Amino acid sequence: MTRIDSYDTTLETALDWHRAGKGAVLATVIETWGSSPRPVGSLLAISGGGEMEGSVSGGCVEGAVVAEALEAVGGGEMRQLTYGVSDDDAFAVGLACGGTIRVLLEPLGLALPVALLEEIVAARAARRPVAYLVDLESGARRIAGAEEYPERFRLDRSGVEPDGRTFVSVYNPPLRMVVVGAVHIAQHLLPMARACGYDPVLIDPRPAFGSAARFPGETILEDWPDEALAAYGLDARTAVVTLTHDPKLDDPAIRATLGSDAFYLGCLGSTRTHAKRVERLRAAGVDDAAIARIHAPVGLDLGGRSPAEIALAVMAEITQTLRRG
Repeated sequence: MTRIDSYDTTLETALDWHRAGKGAVLATVIETWGSSPRPVGSLLAISGGGEMEGSVSGGCVEGAVVAEALEAVGGGEMRQLTYGVSDDDAFAVGLACGGTIRVLLEPLGLALPVALLEEIVAARAARRPVAYLVDLESGARRIAGAEEYPERFRLDRSGVEPDGRTFVSVYNPPLRMVVVGAVHIAQHLLPMARACGYDPVLIDPRPAFGSAARFPGETILEDWPDEALAAYGLDARTAVVTLTHDPKLDDPAIRATLGSDAFYLGCLGSTRTHAKRVERLRAAGVDDAAIARIHAPVGLDLGGRSPAEIALAVMAEITQTLRRG
């Protein structure tokens, strides 16, 4: 099965285990109260042999969940587990944060039909947003599109609906980041992006800049930015950052991004540099509403000066844009 390293592959791993005849159970955090180590929607896959991938509590109650999962592998029925303790005896139970979490266990191929999981995995591979709905009382399950729960998809927020019985697990396409310009800032920004869950790609047609020696292990596209972006495809889960200071490279990338649904476009340069950029874009027929989408000078004003600090400011602004709009 194809892997994309920058996003969680727990679902794909569970499917692999099932296909290999090992059996698999999915554990999903469906509700939390108070302090909790992992958010709603967090996943843990357990094979019939006790293998694990993912986490529902950062290690606090994984042992108890695995024990329940191993009992459920051949049982067929979903189970709901609740773990919660006071701060005074938290360590005795294992949930050290003192909060409460509710976990749904679903044996794959029994409670959770394999066809449904395959549909979710296929949607993720095709970068199509999809929701998995479970009636926590009847056990009925179905797949839904993003149009049914637009706010949940915008916020990446799984959870139980106000009816108290419908759990909606949101599976957005993996986040992506395109960095135009193989400069020093990019050497810090790409690893930061990956650590934050993005699948980053670097575009620079200048071989001396975008070399594997300078960016080991990174995906580097050597086409001109407009051609590379057209082939890559930009969507609402993609951020674009231009760093070259060269209008011949940056401007085509900017125009291509402004014609897309990319949720973020940030451009390196001073206020004066950006004013000149705006003049060029207007002369090229780009309207003011589109130009207003550009974050420039790029990044939150953290006062940083070094390439790493600037990369941090860029990553912070992208995160703020994604999570707060």
